[in-house]
Amino acid sequence: MPLPDRTRLTRRGFLAAGTALGLAALTACSSGDDGLAEQANRADGKGFISGDGTVTEYAEKDRTDPVQFTGNLFDGGQLTGASLHGKPSLLNFWYAGCAPCRAEAPHLVKLHDEFGDRVAFYGVNLRDEKGTAEAFERNFGVDYPSVEDRTGEVLMAMSDYVPAQAVPTTLVLDAQGRVAARVLGQIDESTVRTLIQDQLGGASAAPSASATA
Repeated sequence: MPLPDRTRLTRRGFLAAGTALGLAALTACSSGDDGLAEQANRADGKGFISGDGTVTEYAEKDRTDPVQFTGNLFDGGQLTGASLHGKPSLLNFWYAGCAPCRAEAPHLVKLHDEFGDRVAFYGVNLRDEKGTAEAFERNFGVDYPSVEDRTGEVLMAMSDYVPAQAVPTTLVLDAQGRVAARVLGQIDESTVRTLIQDQLGGASAAPSASATA
């Protein structure tokens, strides 16, 4: 059943949209040639969605069932939707050749360092072999794991929220594993920080000096 139309540009969305105006050249990286465009296009009942940093928040009463997927991590482990239950989590869909993915990587690293073990961070890599993904992670200091999803199985399982044409896409899940917020395109760090804090009950993390620089 398609999701109800409840997309809204919130006060935090205006921050992200403002950032996106200054990053017009860094719009979503097209991944339509991966054969998954048709399935992923059903996200929100829309066709092509430009990843302009637009934020969608889902009120608790409107959230759908917990996400369900299974994916293999580059480090040899496995990630499932059920394993994300118990605390908030963040899923970032990316690949190494995507310019906005490179631009937002340092900000995701800062957020991961800031929230520590209170929030589970995972990437979902849509195109790269292990060596390419690991080189990207070393270059940007990414130390949270990523799923290898060249087959698109995780993407298709999440296609109600993640259009194939809007990479990167970042999801913030609540402690029950339900999607609480989505950012289409390159993130704004302060916006995602607020979205995460909302899922932690509004508690403010104690950011390091590097996180606030």
